[in-house]
Amino acid sequence: MTSKPKIIVLDDDPTGSQTVHGCLLLMQWDVETLRIGLIDDAPIFFVLTNTRALTPDKAAVVTREVCHNLKEAIALEHIQDFLVVSRSDSTLRGHYPIETDVIAEELGPFDAHFLTPAFFEGGRTTRESVHYLKVNGVDTPVHETEFARDSVFGYQHSYLPDYVEEKTQGRIKANQVERFLLADIRQGVRDRLMHLHDNQCCVVDAETQDDLNNFAIDVLAAASAGKRFLFRSAASLLTALAALPAQPIAPEAMAQYVREGKPGAVIVGSHVKKTTEQLAALLQQPGIVGLEVEVARLLDPSTNPRRTLLAEITEQVNQIHAAGKTPVIYTSRQELTFDDVQTRLDFGEAVSGLLMDILRQLPSDIGFLISKGGITSNDTLSTGLALRTARLLGQVLPGVSMVRTPADHPQFPDLPVVLFPGNVGDADGLATVYQRLSGSNL
Repeated sequence: MTSKPKIIVLDDDPTGSQTVHGCLLLMQWDVETLRIGLIDDAPIFFVLTNTRALTPDKAAVVTREVCHNLKEAIALEHIQDFLVVSRSDSTLRGHYPIETDVIAEELGPFDAHFLTPAFFEGGRTTRESVHYLKVNGVDTPVHETEFARDSVFGYQHSYLPDYVEEKTQGRIKANQVERFLLADIRQGVRDRLMHLHDNQCCVVDAETQDDLNNFAIDVLAAASAGKRFLFRSAASLLTALAALPAQPIAPEAMAQYVREGKPGAVIVGSHVKKTTEQLAALLQQPGIVGLEVEVARLLDPSTNPRRTLLAEITEQVNQIHAAGKTPVIYTSRQELTFDDVQTRLDFGEAVSGLLMDILRQLPSDIGFLISKGGITSNDTLSTGLALRTARLLGQVLPGVSMVRTPADHPQFPDLPVVLFPGNVGDADGLATVYQRLSGSNL
């Protein structure tokens, strides 16, 4: 039997592992850390690059550094077969084609790169090469949604060949893109895959997980026969490529991971409308105490506002925890305006820095931690908890992952940490996760 290729995922924010379990997330990408991922028993591992939060130039630099180190780690471990996935957002936001171009330069040559943006848990499907997002139950072409108007990653096309031409600024023409339609996928595409060459750009339809499962079987067979493929993908393809069994503990039963059944802590940084709705529902739950972080105070130059805020919130958190309740630390919801983009980004970093200071001051015996928001979750793992690696336990809700810190973590050993993306779940999603983890406290 041929061994399966190792699946290496460069994830541009920390939520792309939202459909798999049992594998490692790497927060660092030095050669030694990458070797840990390559030799791990799981068929897949993730390198959390967080490039979606960076400028195009910085995203290219980080991606190149990861790939350069990967090449060395792959050589040291004598890995023959591997697939590289540039995991990005299922609403087509991200640094394409910058990241796939750099990966191809560093780790290529590849026979093809595939755009597979379907993410079924989030209602994202692709039909006739048009990418759709379910809005209020209706399949809506993504270029008609708010995501297409993103100030950094906006676009004008849902028909993926046109999207490719737009994003590559005409370098790859729409009529040069190879299309894999639903009928093709369901019939089998192994022969077509074997004939791809010269990093051919391909777009892939998918309406159900079975579609991507079929596609993955053909991809893995072609890869075992020597074809080299690169993917620009949302999370659902990873489920298919990894072909993992069901997670060991069901989402409803994940309170088993909570340390000694103790109350936890929740940190909310995301500002999207859905997060604000979910926060409102969470604050109604028994056992919860809300703590608003008045971020506008960080703009006051006359004092040391970060230190003052940190001291105030830490004291309140300790009181809430001592009373057997769970503090919800959330940034004030009003939108602040800034003179320019750089000032806004700098302020965002200051807010995140304060949240991570708060995290490091949390009582060391909390039972669990919930982090709400993509960038907040990345900072939680890499800065707040200063993790090198974390083991992914599975999903506590569709699209919402739980990881656990290592047993030798100096402050929070074996702590279950929920990574909750900003735009995932219904209005009660955050409350549901809290209920699942704190059944004994309700």
